Order: sequence, then C-alpha cells, then structure tokens
Amino acid sequence: MVVSMTGFGRSKKSLNQFSALVEIKSVNHRFSEYQIRMPRQLFHLEDKIKKKLGESIHRGRIEVYVTVEGDQLATRQVQVDWTLLDEYYQYITKIKDRFAIDQGLTVHDFIRDELISIEEKDAGNEEIERVVLAAIEEASEHLLHMRKLEGAELEKDLKLYLNEIAERINHLKELAPKVVQQYQERLTKRMSLFLEGQLDEARILTEVALFADKADISEELTRLLSHMNQFESTLQVNERVGRKLDFLIQEMNREVNTIGSKANDATIASEVVELKSCLEKMKEQVQNIE
Repeated sequence: MVVSMTGFGRSKKSLNQFSALVEIKSVNHRFSEYQIRMPRQLFHLEDKIKKKLGESIHRGRIEVYVTVEGDQLATRQVQVDWTLLDEYYQYITKIKDRFAIDQGLTVHDFIRDELISIEEKDAGNEEIERVVLAAIEEASEHLLHMRKLEGAELEKDLKLYLNEIAERINHLKELAPKVVQQYQERLTKRMSLFLEGQLDEARILTEVALFADKADISEELTRLLSHMNQFESTLQVNERVGRKLDFLIQEMNREVNTIGSKANDATIASEVVELKSCLEKMKEQVQNIE
C-alpha cells in the first residue's frame, strides 16, 4: 500500500471546562521530524504526543499545532520569603533607629521581587492531558486517512508511467535487431563503392559482429524490465516503500543511461529521452511516498 507523506488532520475535543483544538500537517522529508507548537503548560506532553503520532506516521516532516481553551488553565499564588522578610524588617528598623529617621514603615517598603513573588501553577493537568491526547489521536487518524488517499492517487500515476515504460521497452526490442541490419547494409554499400564492387564478405561479417556486440542492449532491456516488475510488486507491499521505490528508479535510470550510450540509432535515442523523462516524473512522485 502506498502512503503519501502529505496530509492534514484536525480535531477538537472537549472535557468539562477544557477544550483542545489540534491541527496536524505533514509534508515529505527524508526522515521523521516533528515540530510541535503548544502552550507552555503542555510542554511535558511533547514526548507522549510524538509517541502517539509515531504509531501511524513513520516518515515526513510533521507540524503539530495545539490550542487549549478553558477557565483556570493556570493559577497564580503569592509566595513570600518570610525568613528574609523578617531580616529585612529588622535591618530597616535598626537603620531608622540609628539615624533617627522618623518616617514610618509601609507595606510598599516590602514589595520587592526578592521578598514577594507571584508563582504560576498549572491547573487541571490530568483533564487537559486527556483532552489534548484525545484530540491528537483523532487528528492523526484524519491525517493518516488523507495520506492514504493521496497515496492511492500517487499509485495510479506511477502505474500509468510503468505502462508507458513497458510499451517503450517493447518498441526498443523491435528496434534493436533492425539497427544491426541497417548497419550491415550501410557498411556493405560503402565497401562496395570503395572497392568497386569487390566485397570482402568475411570482413563485413566481422565488422557487423563487432558492431552488434557493442550495440547490443538486450541485457539492459532485460534488467530494466526486471526493475520495472519489482517496482510494480513493491507498490502492493503493505509497508513503507518510498526508499525502495526511489532505489529502483535509480537502477532503472542506470540501465536507460547505458542504453543511451550504446544507441547508434536516432529512434532509439529518442526513446531513451522519453524514458528518462518518464523516470524523472516517477522520481518526483516517489519523493512524496512514505
């Protein structure tokens, strides 16, 4: 089964006074890469979110956006360092007595960051965690569904390209013997003109045999067809196939390049150009497969 690395999933879940909106977007990437954006109070959930997504998403760049709404997501409490405050009071009193300062002390004299601070604590962590993870799970299911649909479309396109390659391979099989025959005819004509009709049949046959050996593309066509059949079989495998498909395209390109280097015919050269174009399009599609 072909699964695309491109997709989008969205889910909104509510529980008691909290609600979570999760949006997940994925694009192609060589490996697995996560970018998670969420409120600071949820940072401790990052590993759990990655683990949950990793159950169904194995490759691609995954962007996750989490928004949480609800009352009292965080509570604030005043924290007082009473020990330090007592010492502070004693020293101020001594200073006033020592220097005969009549001004009385007020509360404002003690409102200092080192004495009094406001501490923010998360509220309802368990409820928030449940609602966020539930939204993550549903959004990832939607994402996977879309990735499978995209994968099915990619598979259709790739099979069309495979059919085109098969047709061109058959055409090349028909052209290959004709190239040798045409070379023999040209060689015979040239030698006949040069030697004024006195032909050396043995020499002609030797030259034709050498040419046929150098221009023989049957082995490359056989390997190209084998790679193509492997590619088609791999499309049906129920696992991650993107890297294997990419490798097979590289191997097919290698055979086509060899055929091109052996080509001594304009029609074969034209077929090689079309095969390269087809393989390039396939490669672009495969880059999006998990």
